[in-house]
Amino acid sequence: MERAKAVLKKERKKRTESGHPWIFAGEIDRMEGEGAPGGLVDVVNHQGRYLATGYWNPASQITIRVVGHQPVEAMDEAFFAERLLQCKQHRKRFVNGSDCRLVYGEADFLPGLIVDRFGDVLVVQLLTLGMEAHREALVSALAAVFEPKGIYERSDVSVRALEGLEERTGMLYGECPRIVEIVENGLKLEVDIVEGQKTGYFFDQRENRASIAPLMTGWGERSGIRVAEQPFDENAAEADDTGTIAELKEPRLVPVNANGKVVTFPYWDGATVLECFAHTGSFTLHACKYGAKKVTCLDVSAHAVETAQRNVARNGFTDRVEFVVADAFEYLRGQVKGIEERMERGKAAVVNANAKGPKLDTSKPLSGEAGRKWDVVILDPPAFAKSKHAIEGAVRGYKDINLHGMKLVNEGGYLVTASCSYHMRPELFLETIQAAAVDAGKTLRLIEWRAAGKDHPQILGVNEGHYLKFGIFEVRSK
Repeated sequence: MERAKAVLKKERKKRTESGHPWIFAGEIDRMEGEGAPGGLVDVVNHQGRYLATGYWNPASQITIRVVGHQPVEAMDEAFFAERLLQCKQHRKRFVNGSDCRLVYGEADFLPGLIVDRFGDVLVVQLLTLGMEAHREALVSALAAVFEPKGIYERSDVSVRALEGLEERTGMLYGECPRIVEIVENGLKLEVDIVEGQKTGYFFDQRENRASIAPLMTGWGERSGIRVAEQPFDENAAEADDTGTIAELKEPRLVPVNANGKVVTFPYWDGATVLECFAHTGSFTLHACKYGAKKVTCLDVSAHAVETAQRNVARNGFTDRVEFVVADAFEYLRGQVKGIEERMERGKAAVVNANAKGPKLDTSKPLSGEAGRKWDVVILDPPAFAKSKHAIEGAVRGYKDINLHGMKLVNEGGYLVTASCSYHMRPELFLETIQAAAVDAGKTLRLIEWRAAGKDHPQILGVNEGHYLKFGIFEVRSK
């Protein structure tokens, strides 16, 4: 029996020919033959020339999702095994470690499918009718290719409604503990695969988290600490049974403060760091690993902060991290308000000292927060724009947090900021940050500009996959 065909309109844009995996309802002129929703159809142009094969859903605006530009016989276990093996080989080449995103939808030529690996467990999201219709073959192939102890489904996402599907969660294969420990850049983290956000953890920022390493040290001099030679200590030599100190008889380099006293705190050269929208504290962990002196870890979710506390403890960083449960917008504004009030109080004190007449009242207590600043401020918020209609509000939100965030950066420090909103295009995100800098009276130098990691590949020309923007900016006052 001949497969059903989708005949595309003559006047459409030739997106399919250029490799785009989505075909919208408005691009289709007619269907020839009968096909089951979720099943495969061949795609031809108005002249009948074959273009691609994809699965279709007449109830979705994205009516066809392309799975191949050569004929595909069936989305059976063999089909999935071949595609999954390609995914496995890509991660083996580019990812250090086994914990990562294994399948990234369209970019891995498996549209509508997300697979993350946490230890011996796979967590999957089936986002489309086409994937839902072939779940048995998919699960069998996942088990054969990756040999996990368990596969858990987290298809509890609203986009399934656009495909006419209900949200689903639960065990698909083997056994899965709720809490799984993973390793990222040498750090241990716990992942809640049942209640955690999305699949439980955000792998897309792995390489970006590692990129903050150069920002975490080199700050001791600002505190008046310098490295100096400590003379040879005869008393220490006498107390050394091994004779090693006496044999060397050389001075050693030690950090000393402005008074010449030796600084014993091991992270004396580290940065002070504020991480907002911390979720489970991944940037906080990396900051500590790379030498930060003190980190403030903030999230609005008490559950997320509790997880961050456990992650910090399991890596031995508890003495350098303070945790705050608060709304990031309010916290940033409160800190800026505190700084502004202290500045006004300082000006008032000068006026009072020089005034011959009535003096300004400085006896009232300061309102708002204490008004702290940090060497590095990290902003990694959730998506503010989930549709085109939300862009205007998202721009306001990104400008607000970045404006207040950069005001809290010590002179010459760094703002680390990200957006995971696809509709917030890179150029718009940069324009928004620049507008915030103008209003804040700051000059920014772009140090690094990044996207998602190598386990989140991108198909050139498919802008929908280019969602993550990540920048490191040096902040200076005008």
